[in-house]
Amino acid sequence: MPRGRLRVYLGAAPGVGKTFAMLNEGLRGLERGRDVVVGLVETHGRPRTAELLDGMEVVPRRTMVHRGTTFTELDVDAVIARRPRVALIDELAHSNVPGSRNAKRWQDVEEILAAGIDVVSTVNVQHLESVNDVVQQITGIPQRETVPDEVVRRADQVELVDMAPEALRRRLAHGNVYAPEKVDAALSNYFRVGNLTALRELALLWVAGKVDDQLDRYRAEHGIATTWEARERVVVALTGGPEGDTLVRRAVRIAARTKGADLLAVHVTRADGLTGGDPASLARQRTLVESMGGTYHQVIGEDIPRALLDFARGVNATQLVLGASRRGKFAQILSRGVGVETTAMSGTIDVHMITHDEAKRGRRRPSRSRAALTRTRRRAGWAVAVAGMPALTAALIPSRDALALPSETLLFLLMVIGVALIGGMWPAIAAAVGGSLLLNYYFAPPIHEWTISDPENILALVVFVLVAVMVSMIVDLAARRTRQAARAGAEAELLSTLAGHVLRGEAAVPSLLARMRESFGFRSVTVLERRPEAGQLPDDRSDPQAWRILATAGGEPCACPAVADTDVVIDETLVLVARGRLLDASDRRVLEAFAAEVAVALRQERLRDEAEQAKPLAEADRMRTALLAAVSHDLRTPLASARAAVESLRNTGIAWSADDREELLATAAESLIKLGRLVENLLDMSRLQSGVLGPAPQPVSLADVLPRAIDDLGPLRDRVEGEISAEFPDIVADPALLERILANLMSNAVRYSPPDRKVLITASWHVDQAEIRIIDRGPGIPPEAHERVFMPFQRLGDRDNHTGVGLGLALSRGLAEAMGGTLLPEETPGGGLTMILTLPLSSRAHAVKKA
Repeated sequence: MPRGRLRVYLGAAPGVGKTFAMLNEGLRGLERGRDVVVGLVETHGRPRTAELLDGMEVVPRRTMVHRGTTFTELDVDAVIARRPRVALIDELAHSNVPGSRNAKRWQDVEEILAAGIDVVSTVNVQHLESVNDVVQQITGIPQRETVPDEVVRRADQVELVDMAPEALRRRLAHGNVYAPEKVDAALSNYFRVGNLTALRELALLWVAGKVDDQLDRYRAEHGIATTWEARERVVVALTGGPEGDTLVRRAVRIAARTKGADLLAVHVTRADGLTGGDPASLARQRTLVESMGGTYHQVIGEDIPRALLDFARGVNATQLVLGASRRGKFAQILSRGVGVETTAMSGTIDVHMITHDEAKRGRRRPSRSRAALTRTRRRAGWAVAVAGMPALTAALIPSRDALALPSETLLFLLMVIGVALIGGMWPAIAAAVGGSLLLNYYFAPPIHEWTISDPENILALVVFVLVAVMVSMIVDLAARRTRQAARAGAEAELLSTLAGHVLRGEAAVPSLLARMRESFGFRSVTVLERRPEAGQLPDDRSDPQAWRILATAGGEPCACPAVADTDVVIDETLVLVARGRLLDASDRRVLEAFAAEVAVALRQERLRDEAEQAKPLAEADRMRTALLAAVSHDLRTPLASARAAVESLRNTGIAWSADDREELLATAAESLIKLGRLVENLLDMSRLQSGVLGPAPQPVSLADVLPRAIDDLGPLRDRVEGEISAEFPDIVADPALLERILANLMSNAVRYSPPDRKVLITASWHVDQAEIRIIDRGPGIPPEAHERVFMPFQRLGDRDNHTGVGLGLALSRGLAEAMGGTLLPEETPGGGLTMILTLPLSSRAHAVKKA
């Protein structure tokens, strides 16, 4: 059965019109005769959206009961049983009620797609996993409902539903998004112009990346090699020479002329040697490129102009920046150079030739030896051998009577040495043999006969052949040694790049695999790990079920070692496999070095994971140590006060008045209350740190909890002012823990507020979050110390160290996070501190808002 197609409407924020667009698409499908049903749509109380549901078939939802509360969710089985052509399913990132078959709605959608049903859905950019942390940084609100980017990237169509921030705020103000009582809070918090503008840019950039992927896939599927100037991409070619810094900065200015242009730097390493680049200069230039927002790449290529253009076309570059040639005028006469060759073959790619101070000064070191035996050189050697010897013979025949045979032999020997220098040993040997025959036939008496009358001429011809062969062998050996040295230099450069990669802290496995794929020209590179249950079967190399993919870079990964073109065994369980081409034996040494570094990176990642797992244990141990220190010091004061009061009352030698007795009893009671609260905080903090204290979140009314928390303050309750409307939606929290948090925060605020100023409690909600603000007018806290106040056993700026161990805020934040909320400090306008407690709204509250 063919898989269904997924279409996603992506928005920058709630209220831009995603659900409206989805329903309109469904109505258009119905008009065209398609079988369209509504699997689940959330109207959020918006009349115009609800009107679109009239006349559309809606699949009944599945009812679930969780913690005594009834919820409705998407009925996957009902949708599949109905088998429509298209199902409309809202809010792709939604988290299902605990006890559902799938934890997330996108998993429900995957099941429906697998059944061959097309799905149209919606999602906001803040729910995409890759930008979740950025959204929290922008808005200050964590998003706990997320969907993996890959789910949306796999969609057949992603359509952006866009709206200007000002227009969205007008919609909000007119009551078209939220109920009137929520508008003010939303406009002043999440829906600020700056927030909406940043979210809009995130959405546009994400969709642009999706479009780039689609374009690259289309070009690859249709074999399109020409450049499509859909987006400016500037490639700067680096040789490692001193002019590199100038080229990078000029390329940055070129890229800056177009908004959103990409900058890529590339260095081409010859397959048989270095290009004269200084590794230190390349490392510095790479750092410069990356500091300016570009990326650095290294490729191997025999023909530098062709390698540059292949890379540029591969990344769909529109402009290529090259430096003017550093070769002298004479060298440019012999060869056109990389710049001219690249420009001639560039096609639609614009080539910029940048002048610099090093132009025409000559290279400081040769890029490769003249004796390197490339295919072109060998062909040239054979051409000189075949054509040069007859040409020399024809040139010497007119002066045959004037020159002696030794002189003619020396001229032929000179020609053989020239052939050896150009083409190596075998063309030179062929030239030597052919030259001896020509000397014998045309210059050694008797002329035009294959016999030699003078024994000295025989000796001269034999010596000629021997010398020619020996010179040819020496030249060939020197050429091979030069090639080996050049290859060793190329390997050294790659290893130097690898070492720099590690020193810069880029040892993450995916980054190493990407570097390896670029360096060796593979289509994909993958790290496979043998599954423990697979054992050590001899034929498991061809069994994909025996292996699992740990990391991959490039195209389609190899599922098992047997299907790879190249593989390197790292250890008994790990194998590095590559697809794309077979490697020379000499290249495997460098590949094995990469594989060893991959193994190190994997071990480092696993050690980091183990360290993260051990961190709570170390924190718990530190907490226990601090608890002992606290018990030995801070419990003494209330114990001593209570004991002194009780002993005074027991002293029968003193006649206490009624007022004195009442005061002593009050002192004892107050000390015992402090002692009880202190012990309770200490125990709760210990249990929270060790993971023993487990909250039981449930829908709870803040209007019920807040009065009890105020009553816990005792005599200080009159210094707190705040009232929560009975219509405030339920939040998800543990009632007892929430009461503890509020009591601690209010007690802390009262302690630092002036006696004539009350602590203010306010609450608001928007989207799926409730915010409770405890506002005081005390001295406040410097922004740089905001996080320090949450450290246990520390008190900021206290001169009185006898009133507690400073656990209130640390415990409150720990309890808030345990319930899925946050606790953050903020400066109070006009002076003071505001503690903002954020907790999720309950699903029941969502249902009330949507009704």
